[in-house]
Amino acid sequence: MILGKVVGTVVTTISHPHFKNYRQLVVQPLTLPGDPPEGDFIAIDNTQAGIGDTVLVNREGNGARQALNNPDGCIISVIVGIVDSLYIESLD
Repeated sequence: MILGKVVGTVVTTISHPHFKNYRQLVVQPLTLPGDPPEGDFIAIDNTQAGIGDTVLVNREGNGARQALNNPDGCIISVIVGIVDSLYIESLD
């Protein structure tokens, strides 16, 4: 599971049948200050998230398929929650 920010949507005219009826969103992983940035990725939306939302993403194929109740799906990343607030405390 990772935290990320939704930064865009994906629009397709043709997509894999396992993606049918699901929105695909572009997610930017959140990192701590000083950590190297990670690349954006596409995730299936299971929560009605929108651009600008902070989300919890399951990036493990088996867990993502279980969250969507599709044991044979070709899905790796699925948004499983929208984060209301986030607080990071320094341990210095």
